[in-house]
Amino acid sequence: MSHLERLTKVRGLMKEQGIDAYIIPSSDPHISEYLPERYKCIEWTSGFSGSAGTLVITHDFAGLWTDARYFVQAAEQLAGTGFELVKLKVQAASEYVEWLDQRLGEGAKVAFDGNLASLLVAQTVKNSLEPRGIVVDGHVDLLGAIWEGRPALPQVKAYLLEDSTTGQSTSSKIAEVRKALEKYRVEGHFISSLDDLAWLLNVRGQDVPCNPVVLGFVYVTQKEAILFVESSKLDKESIVELEHQGVHVLDYADAFDFVKEISISSILIDPKRTCFAIYDSIPAGVKIVERINPSTSLKTIKNKTEIAHVRNTMINDGVAMTRFFKWLEETLGKEELSEISIAEKLQGFRAEQPGFVDISFNTIAGYLDHGALPHYHATEKSNYTLKPSGLLLVDSGGQYKTGTTDITRVVSLGNITQEEKEDYTIVLKGTIEGSQAIYPQNTRGYQIDAITRRPIWETLRNYGHGTGHGVGFFLNVHEGPQVINPTNVDIPLEEGMITSIEPGLYREGKHGIRIENLVLSTNFKSSQFGDFMNFETLTICYIATDLVEKNLLQQSHIDWLNSYNQWVYEKVSPLLTADEARWLKEKTKAI
Repeated sequence: MSHLERLTKVRGLMKEQGIDAYIIPSSDPHISEYLPERYKCIEWTSGFSGSAGTLVITHDFAGLWTDARYFVQAAEQLAGTGFELVKLKVQAASEYVEWLDQRLGEGAKVAFDGNLASLLVAQTVKNSLEPRGIVVDGHVDLLGAIWEGRPALPQVKAYLLEDSTTGQSTSSKIAEVRKALEKYRVEGHFISSLDDLAWLLNVRGQDVPCNPVVLGFVYVTQKEAILFVESSKLDKESIVELEHQGVHVLDYADAFDFVKEISISSILIDPKRTCFAIYDSIPAGVKIVERINPSTSLKTIKNKTEIAHVRNTMINDGVAMTRFFKWLEETLGKEELSEISIAEKLQGFRAEQPGFVDISFNTIAGYLDHGALPHYHATEKSNYTLKPSGLLLVDSGGQYKTGTTDITRVVSLGNITQEEKEDYTIVLKGTIEGSQAIYPQNTRGYQIDAITRRPIWETLRNYGHGTGHGVGFFLNVHEGPQVINPTNVDIPLEEGMITSIEPGLYREGKHGIRIENLVLSTNFKSSQFGDFMNFETLTICYIATDLVEKNLLQQSHIDWLNSYNQWVYEKVSPLLTADEARWLKEKTKAI
């Protein structure tokens, strides 16, 4: 069945049920960023495979609302499907709601599947449209009846992590959540988000690509803690250990009925991380408190054990990256290399490292103009063959049992233009200035975003994505609550947070540049003016210097670059062969 035929079938069901507009978010009952195959509803319906977007279908229009990261990809994938690209002005904004408001009249009906929409999305739709006399129904699944061969939920085994890895026991983490509930004067808490579940219970799985999580829900009160998970996923020893930590295990499918029978006085749910279907199942007599999951704020502060593991993981990841770039340089021109084949090769180098489990996201290997697509993922159709000319951007990462990595590097394959060198150097300045920042405690991410962009802005250049995102500990590569981007997110950077710094420049049809490291927020020094913080750079992989236009850098930038590359050599070379170490020494020599 073609995507055009699927669109026609959805419209047929809409007509039968009197629906004027149908909304399909990119989500699942856990409001995940990366989805199990069963919940890739946007891709099945429209062909668009990006990780962010919303479909809106009316009887005379079908559109995908997505942001600048996906404009080119979406335009290609939607061709001939009956869907049109609608470019978001603001990343993650619900601009389709305003569009619906302008086009639908009183008495019109808008519907969506409450299992796929977060409470926040549902409230935005209802609060905007219902006052206009538009009917909103959040309990309509139109895809289930027409999606033939829809994938089942994954059945892969889950497992528990040792306290020596996590640095904190499950019972201790639950106790911290209970303290938060007491502080907020809430009796219970329902957790839908998979990374919060994984952190709280020290459990990991393989239910979502690239994210080591298991499908489940958690319910916590002062008296009990319940995990709802497919019973076959955990072995008897794990269930016994969870019971020992104070966690009772029930079946995944029981969660929705359980919520309907909750009899406590009040419950805390995170409106951004809880689906509307769960929210709407809570009995009317239970007071609902909407605020961020306590575990989200707790898990973003990495403890000393986690930080020590991450530092060691970065060394191993740096070994894999070094071997990859050496192999690439020595193989180019001798064998046929493509964007897909080099991504597979890089994964192979990572797989040789201790504790490697999976990649942390699909590798972005963008050659030439594909580098200008920030979230590009090569397909058999788009796959470029590499030549000894132009820029190659590689954004990649690994999931290790001792940490999660995310790194972007750009290398020259030959015949570089002056424009490419200048763009590269200006992005590098941004990375360095963000990494060098010294800032007062309680600084927000948007302030660091401006510091990082300043040397880019002053050349009248800019980039359309955020400067940084939080990163989990052997968990999601995108982790909140902190972000480094232009939006006024009222979350301070705190000691123990791991965040990316990744400015970029993208010239559509020509090349793209992004240089990304992960950094740890640390307490720096105090003065009469208060307490100040800075960043410890965690990522350990050389930054190419043959692309640097040195006269665009100040001495402080040059000193940082030379010091960083020397540090990379010192950390990585003991684990390399003599030949590899010689190669890296040349790459890290001072400019």
